[in-house]
Amino acid sequence: MKVHEYQARQLLQAAGAAVPRFEVIDSADQAASAYQKIGGGQVVVKAQVHAGGRGKAGYVVLCNNPKDVEENSRRMLANPMVSKQTGSQGVQVRKILIAPAVEIDKEYYVGMVLDRARSAPVVMVSKEGGVEIEEVAAKNPDAIIKEWMHPHLGLQDFQLRKLTNALGLEGDHAKAAAKIMSALAKIFIEKDCSLAEINPLVLTKAANGKPGEILAIDAKFNFDDNALFRHADIQAMFDPTEENPHEIRAQKFNLSYIALDGNIGCLVNGAGLAMSTMDIIKLHGGEPANFLDVGGSVTPEGAVEAFRIILSDPKVKGILVNIFGGIAKCDVIAEALIHAAKEVGFKVPVVVRLEGTNVDRARQLLAEAKIPQITTATDLTDAAKKVCAAV
Repeated sequence: MKVHEYQARQLLQAAGAAVPRFEVIDSADQAASAYQKIGGGQVVVKAQVHAGGRGKAGYVVLCNNPKDVEENSRRMLANPMVSKQTGSQGVQVRKILIAPAVEIDKEYYVGMVLDRARSAPVVMVSKEGGVEIEEVAAKNPDAIIKEWMHPHLGLQDFQLRKLTNALGLEGDHAKAAAKIMSALAKIFIEKDCSLAEINPLVLTKAANGKPGEILAIDAKFNFDDNALFRHADIQAMFDPTEENPHEIRAQKFNLSYIALDGNIGCLVNGAGLAMSTMDIIKLHGGEPANFLDVGGSVTPEGAVEAFRIILSDPKVKGILVNIFGGIAKCDVIAEALIHAAKEVGFKVPVVVRLEGTNVDRARQLLAEAKIPQITTATDLTDAAKKVCAAV
């Protein structure tokens, strides 16, 4: 589960990290008031979406007066944001963050993920903040300094000194950065994060005789879905408007669904088999439209819903059903196919490959149903060839 930047700022503030004040609006009519609340002057106006590339898309802008803030807010809320990460359709902006602009002297990166090879969280810092950390890792991996954190002991003082030294920070700046890193680590462990990052962590320019400050001016958190039952406060931050509606529908029926860009829908039981099914579709010249794992304990209602979800995608021009009946029985899927054909209606060809428990009964049911859109296959290769040819 992802959260918006303003929600990440709230979490950091609650953990004791230094974050500039900010206001969040969902209407351009609120812009002028929000501008005054944060003290006026130069502010940054940032669209709140679960996608990167906001700056290049024109959805992070600097403004110097309430009129510009209102005009840019109105533009962002009215027009979908299109970036490399959104595709040509873009994403709708529903909330906007307004915060004081800061004069930046230096930018840093601080992030945490779970290192599965070492079975421990790893803290990463870099002097090359403000850019995608993946680019830094690819072009200059030595620029990323890592410290592995004991999950029960947390970040130790000697580790914090090593990390702040790697950023070239000293004195009060080092102490301020260490406090923010500790806050980030606290959130990561206590809230079951899969990703926590501040990019950039900044050192502001000295002004009016005052030294610069260390501030977290952008943050990102992802949370482990399997642990959300422990965190009602994090669950409350979920924004369904940022998710694919088909994926949300699938979750209600315990289906694992991920939308893709192709035109061949896939209905499979088992994640590994689903991956293999997508691979063999591509091998024979097709493009999968989705990953859909109905699981071993699929119900007839869940299977019918799976067909509804697949067929609701206008890009789908054919469906490949690939079931290996172990826990999931082939006849249950066959009955769901027949039911879906009657209730939903198949307007595209459906190729079915069934093997395993109750497969003979399943084949008999399909044969007796005589549904013209359904074609059976002898094996997976045969199924992939047939669906690719049909599409």
